[in-house]
Amino acid sequence: MWSGWWVWALLGLCAADQFREQARRIMSDTPAVDGHNDLPWQLLKRFNNQLLAAGANLSSLEGTHTSIPKLRAGFVGGQFWSAYTPCDTQNKDSVKRTLEQIDVIHRMCQLYPETFACITSSSGFGEAWAAHKVASLVGVEGGHSIDSSLAVLRALYHLGMRYLTLTHSCNTPWADNWLVDTGADEAQSKGLSPFGKRVVKELNRLGVMVDLAHVSMATMRAVLELSKAPVIFSHSSAYAICPNRRNVPDDVLELVVSAPAAPPRPPTAPRPSKPRPRPQGLGPNQPHPRPLSQQKQNRGLVMVNFYNDYVSCQKEANLSQVADHLDHIKKVAGAEAVGLGGDFDGVTRLPAGLEDVSKYPDLVAELLRRGWSEQDVKGALANNLVRVFMEVEKASNHAAAPEEEPIALDQLEASCRTLYGYSRAPLLQPLLGALLTTTAPLLLSLHLL
Repeated sequence: MWSGWWVWALLGLCAADQFREQARRIMSDTPAVDGHNDLPWQLLKRFNNQLLAAGANLSSLEGTHTSIPKLRAGFVGGQFWSAYTPCDTQNKDSVKRTLEQIDVIHRMCQLYPETFACITSSSGFGEAWAAHKVASLVGVEGGHSIDSSLAVLRALYHLGMRYLTLTHSCNTPWADNWLVDTGADEAQSKGLSPFGKRVVKELNRLGVMVDLAHVSMATMRAVLELSKAPVIFSHSSAYAICPNRRNVPDDVLELVVSAPAAPPRPPTAPRPSKPRPRPQGLGPNQPHPRPLSQQKQNRGLVMVNFYNDYVSCQKEANLSQVADHLDHIKKVAGAEAVGLGGDFDGVTRLPAGLEDVSKYPDLVAELLRRGWSEQDVKGALANNLVRVFMEVEKASNHAAAPEEEPIALDQLEASCRTLYGYSRAPLLQPLLGALLTTTAPLLLSLHLL
């Protein structure tokens, strides 16, 4: 009896080793490109962006999900580094803070040129990989970082921004965030305001990927209807697997379709069924989906987030459950719509087996064990993102006139703003009148009016 047990255990171990070796072989040719990593935020919090400070050396960095040795062990060949600034900077110093985070990304490339190559085009991936470097790009997380300014948006593009997440966990004056769908926040723009539509058009014109992680369902639909280029979800998972509003529901996945749905996997040994968590409330602002026949398909990309709360809807999760999300997106939207967006160093809880960036080969081994083809694995690792990036570049048109019309003054919070450029605006006199009306009682009480 015991000898039989050992035989099966040995066979299982050999099979696992086979898949790991296959994963390493595939990734030596097609390394992982991750859509979202918050290491720059950790560098700000821990070292105030002083890369030469004691303990900040990325070759020996401790206490983070990301370091140079971990990136090497994980076969990470491309990384969108997040230039993130929290929502409490909105209407204050969000632009300054964003510039500082973009600066630290550039300085990472300068300080570690043997490891990182900052790139701004899809062709840069191949050049970086040929030199055995991590292709490093800037993703700006949160539309509040542009401070409702198309000029700031263009300046960030020139500094290397190649995707913009339209919201974080707060509304901007022109786009609604995901908390609207839970009822925890109120819709202000019903998806996108007229200015928000101009933002999307300008991103398309420049060749910047529109990122729909963190946005409301109405915002997702408005962008998918409007955008002339594929969009991405840089770090979102599948709502059908974990019904958290940060994840992407099936009817939206159907709009991101890049290819016919993959055929079902060959049957495998059944797994014990687990109870699914109850869906979170949709909230009062949840839009009614239109029939798929009335919507266009976008050829975009959903890059799966590893945060436990978005993987299992619980505090604990594991690598296999992350693979469930990848399986589901592949089934609904097609193999070309699947990507990786781990959210390393931006979350506090990660699945068992995916504790840091070195664990990517283990996830690939699990996909291979589930019957994924090498072509589909390479797509999820890098090729799908490169394809989307190329299509976004192809759809750009720098010869076209830029969007110029500014956001309406009455849509801005003016407490920390000057009014240069609005002095002749038609809205200025009504706004001053409204201000006088609201402050007159106070002024009278102080005998100042």
